[in-house]
Amino acid sequence: MADKPQPVKVLYCPLCSLPAEYCEFGPDFEKCKPWLIKNAPELYPHLLKEANEKEAEKVTEQLQSAGIFSSADGAASSAQPGNALSSKQEDLKRLPGGKIKKKEKQEVVIEKVVRNRRKCITIVKGLDLFGIKLSDASKKLGKKFATGASVVKGPTEKEQIDVQGDISYDIVEYITETWPAVPETAIFFIEDGKKVPAA
Repeated sequence: MADKPQPVKVLYCPLCSLPAEYCEFGPDFEKCKPWLIKNAPELYPHLLKEANEKEAEKVTEQLQSAGIFSSADGAASSAQPGNALSSKQEDLKRLPGGKIKKKEKQEVVIEKVVRNRRKCITIVKGLDLFGIKLSDASKKLGKKFATGASVVKGPTEKEQIDVQGDISYDIVEYITETWPAVPETAIFFIEDGKKVPAA
């Protein structure tokens, strides 16, 4: 005679009320992490590893702030006094998942977009990387070329200036004269989907 099947016991998260293996798809996975590490470490081994790494980093920071170093760290930090500061700056640029955010290149990209087969819009991206206020820049561009210019969010959620009309023929000279911080070598056009230097 066959054994009677036993019911499966499911572990539910008290924070999101989902089964533990589905917490990562829940409304707030960050709040569930401490509970998962404590009660279901076999389901999320990478969380346990992350927690151990964070704990180790905290201990090393405490040791460094107290002035106690291991011999390898001490030699490295004495050779480079800004070593501890640079490691903290690197931590700030890390994204979730351990990816490192790359520092953006300082460049101005000019793109001409044709709408409705007749109307052109010239898009200027990257002026803000040179410390230029985009609202002021859009006013100056609008006055210079006697057209409408506005600051809008582009598809990548970064602000850009949209100028009505095809002004790409004069805009490089105007940008370098108005804002000397922008060198002509840092200005690029997008032609046929390729970035082409303006200089």
